Amino acid sequence: MSKELTDRGDELKQLGWSDQDVLRYVELWDYRQRWGAINLERDDRQFLRKAELALPNIKSTKTSIKKPIQEKSYYLRIRFFVDKMIAAELGFDSPEGSLGIWPLVLQEELVILEYFQPVLGLPDTLKAKALTPFREELISSAISEYKENSLTYQFNFVDLTTSLEELGNKSWQPLRSEDNKDDQFYPILKSEQLKPFRNKVRTYLVQRIRETFPSLAESDKPNPPDDWSPESTSLS
Repeated sequence: MSKELTDRGDELKQLGWSDQDVLRYVELWDYRQRWGAINLERDDRQFLRKAELALPNIKSTKTSIKKPIQEKSYYLRIRFFVDKMIAAELGFDSPEGSLGIWPLVLQEELVILEYFQPVLGLPDTLKAKALTPFREELISSAISEYKENSLTYQFNFVDLTTSLEELGNKSWQPLRSEDNKDDQFYPILKSEQLKPFRNKVRTYLVQRIRETFPSLAESDKPNPPDDWSPESTSLS
């Protein structure tokens, strides 16, 4: 029995078959659908076979839909940390336009991920653990460099892990390592320092991410321009 729900006479016509042959095919196809091929004459069965060999194969595999990077677990985890920190900053008595060093670094990581579009499968996420100490280095460097142009607040990083547990995201790793999770030192940069620091962070992170994620190992995509920013990532 044919697997098609309708005949493919129009396709035969487009292939140059005569109206008479197309009509014969349609009638034989309909007969076979109703009664099977056992009662067809030998030449009719051969004609059907000839017609079906002339038709292009129907692809039976389903087309896989690639999940957008914004919906992948690793990206959502970083986005979660950013949102939690920015929400906490609303309760700080900080100057307008200022931003915490931590969310700025994580925002830049999201920007780079959206630009390069790594697979973010298991090989990527396993290797991404190496970014944990690298972020700490960036933060420490920024604290020293912008000491005179930053404000210091308290932020409970342990609460981030607690929030993950409440959400049931047991596969999401904490932002900071065991050695640093109790550190509540939370520096905020004034608005005039954000752009130069953001550019510096992007420079460091671009190279590190390209080296860290296996799915980007053979990527020849050029580095993003300094002003590149995806619409889906807020850089406030």
